[in-house]
Amino acid sequence: MAQDAFEDIVETFEFLDDWEDRYRHVIDMGKAMDPLAENLRVPATKVEGCASQVWLVPEIDGQGPGAVFRFKGDSDAMIVRGLIAILKALYSGLPVSDVLSVEAQAELARLGLDEHLSSQRSNGLKAMVQRIRLLAEKAAA
Repeated sequence: MAQDAFEDIVETFEFLDDWEDRYRHVIDMGKAMDPLAENLRVPATKVEGCASQVWLVPEIDGQGPGAVFRFKGDSDAMIVRGLIAILKALYSGLPVSDVLSVEAQAELARLGLDEHLSSQRSNGLKAMVQRIRLLAEKAAA
C-alpha cells in the first residue's frame, strides 16, 4: 500500500548496505525539506511524546473520506526532520480514508528503523504516526 516515493526510499535503503549511510541519507532527506514557517510552530501543531520539538501541519485537499492528505512538518533535530520526510513519502497524496489503512509499523520496519532508532526516537516516531492518523480521521469525518 506504500506510496511510490516511499518505495523509492526502500530501494535506496536496500542499496545502502551500511546503517551509517542510511542514517546520513535520512538526515539528507530532512535537510532537503522546506522549513516550517515560524507562525505554524505553535502548541496546536506540536507533537507530544517526542524528545525533540516536532510540528505537523495538515494540508487536506477536498472534504470527506476522499480528500487528499498532505502535511508539512519540521523538527529541531536533523534525524527527526528526516523521519518526517519518510512519513511524508509514506502518507502524502493518499485519500484520508487510506491513511488509516497504512500499517506504518510494518512499512517502516522495511527500512530497519525499528532496529536502529533509540527508544526515545521510536516513541517519537510512533507519536508522529498517531498524530497523522488523528489528522486524517478528523479530515475524513
